[in-house]
Amino acid sequence: MRRILLFLFLSIFGWNTLFCQKTTDEDALYIRKIYDKALTESVGYNWLEFLCTRVGARLAGSPQAAAAVEYTRQMLDTMQLDSVWLQPCMVPHWVRGEKEQVRIISSRKLGDVDLKALALGNSIGTGKDGIVAEVIEVKSLDEVEKLGREALAGKIVFYNRAFDQTQINTFNAYGGAVDQRGVGPSRASKQGAIGVIVRSMSSRLDDVPHTGGTNYEEGVTPIPAVAISTNDAELLSKLLKEESVRVYIRTTCERYPNKLSYNVIGEIRGSEKPDEIIVVGGHLDSWDVGQGAHDDGAGSVQSMDVLQVLKRLNYKPKRTIRCVLFMNEENGLAGGRAYAAEALRKKEKHLAAIESDRGGFTPRGFTCEGDASIFEKRFKKVVQWSDLIESYGLSFKTGGSGADIGPLKAQKAFLFGFEPDSQRYFDYHHTTIDTFDAINKRELDLGTAAMTTLVFLLDKYGLE
Repeated sequence: MRRILLFLFLSIFGWNTLFCQKTTDEDALYIRKIYDKALTESVGYNWLEFLCTRVGARLAGSPQAAAAVEYTRQMLDTMQLDSVWLQPCMVPHWVRGEKEQVRIISSRKLGDVDLKALALGNSIGTGKDGIVAEVIEVKSLDEVEKLGREALAGKIVFYNRAFDQTQINTFNAYGGAVDQRGVGPSRASKQGAIGVIVRSMSSRLDDVPHTGGTNYEEGVTPIPAVAISTNDAELLSKLLKEESVRVYIRTTCERYPNKLSYNVIGEIRGSEKPDEIIVVGGHLDSWDVGQGAHDDGAGSVQSMDVLQVLKRLNYKPKRTIRCVLFMNEENGLAGGRAYAAEALRKKEKHLAAIESDRGGFTPRGFTCEGDASIFEKRFKKVVQWSDLIESYGLSFKTGGSGADIGPLKAQKAFLFGFEPDSQRYFDYHHTTIDTFDAINKRELDLGTAAMTTLVFLLDKYGLE
């Protein structure tokens, strides 16, 4: 009887365990093939070189953005995908104009000092004569409110809250400082300020200014806004402790009527569940300084390369795998909104979406989010794959995903943010030094492999 019971136990549990182990082993072997292919035959690095050095900076509405749309469409078209198309969206058209002039005027200690600066995206210009005013330093939006019109009317507000260096993940530090750039000019304008200077959003001290978008509140008078390098922010702050400081600002930014642009989309149609869509994407636009290599040329070519790796492996997906290169993430999110609106109109079912928009550095894993009604169940499913990716230095954890795929959350898609190592990202983010030579090919290819691996697991097992 004991032998019979043991046989029954093994029949019920042992063979099932053996089958699961076999499945896991098969998955591990296939993931190894994905990495081998990505590390030896990927072409994303070559695509990125063209985007950066031949097309260049790709701010939405610019001729370079239009060129990037056509180039990536052609590259997707060479991959023999099932479908490649352009999805229209209307985007802002902001032009920086002449080189910014930001200068300390007639300091008792230093005389005249030019500061390294960039106008913030969407900012208005000062006019050809520029503006001159006394500078008032603040560390928070609340401080602006407390000082009020009596202290700030007719002045230039200087936001100088640095990154919190105790944050291990620099995106957390960025999140704790970026409100100064995003809404700081509007808050200062409400108190009568005539201009704003913002400390650059960076985790290091250097001479490189960082641009980035600002958003004027409706009904608030727009005022000129610039960012200065972190070294110059330190200099200005130190000088303000010793004397009253006046600064001259001259910018010639202009906002023109919106222009027609496009998301670039290519897909491999699923063989069993073609109506379940897995999106992988990045944003094709970049700021108008530098070459947009890490932000977000890297994410764009990685997303294209995911499809290329699967094609080279002769992989036949069950579900539809779709690459989306979003337009206008930097100063409007028009592409992400247009994509979500079209998906809703067509009643598409998005199983999952993965966005790469944190640079082309060494992969660390994926952050996950979703609507509360589906998150817990799907996250539990995802973390079951942890043993398959841990040997590649990857993990799953909760957190944000990406600005472009964010609107799909309301449509119950499960969202992933590809997460590389964060330590160097904000050295380059929104700067003139975000160029192709800042990209390491192996790190870029490892990111492609990690994203392809997740697509493979999502396609094979789904999330139910």
